[in-house]
Amino acid sequence: MLTISQLAATAGVTVRTVRHYHHVGLLPEPERDASGYRRYSAQAAVDLIRIRTLADAGVPLARIDALLHAQPAEFAAAITDIDAALQRKIDQLTEHRRRIAELAGGESLVLPPGAVVNLNRMRSLGVSERTVRLERDVWILMQALEPESMPQAIRDKAASFDDPETTRLYLACDQSLDWDPHDPRVDQLIDDLDAWEIAHDQDSDRATSAALVFSRITETSPTWQRILAVLAHRAKQRRTAP
Repeated sequence: MLTISQLAATAGVTVRTVRHYHHVGLLPEPERDASGYRRYSAQAAVDLIRIRTLADAGVPLARIDALLHAQPAEFAAAITDIDAALQRKIDQLTEHRRRIAELAGGESLVLPPGAVVNLNRMRSLGVSERTVRLERDVWILMQALEPESMPQAIRDKAASFDDPETTRLYLACDQSLDWDPHDPRVDQLIDDLDAWEIAHDQDSDRATSAALVFSRITETSPTWQRILAVLAHRAKQRRTAP
């Protein structure tokens, strides 16, 4: 037999909560024994745990009383309904969290869904949040200055991440933002980027959208000032070569 304190501890509630359940009629209050104490059976502990679990799940106390006196089949059906309601609430809260996260980033407020998808894909590939923010700023500028070019640019960006070599270079560019401009790795990255530009028929005399990308990068990285200067010089040499 258990004292009220032991009963409360068994169910993980307070003595005050047990007394409240007595007051509303959910848990029968036993008579006092010869010593003047109320003693609770193991069944009382089981009932209290059931009450607490249902209450924690958000079931109204009035319904809990009906469930405690329900037949096994009726109780099981009610628990299934409660579980389904909890899952709907979880799904709703998950959606709320997703929308709040988007609002915090400020991306979905001003960018089309495809651009946001690209930004999230960059995150999944391991691109740093700093570079993601730079890319986001570029998309915002492009949306303001070249809105007609956005759909194709979004498709091109999405397709670029399907190419392993392009993705590798993108990650290397992300990492290089903090390198010393004269780090030997910078020379190798310049060669790799130059080869990529030649292979993809690109040069440094780019459209406004690309210029926006580079202008945002060079604002934050002396290394990229050097990288872009060298790439532009090489592209010029190729254009003027006999």
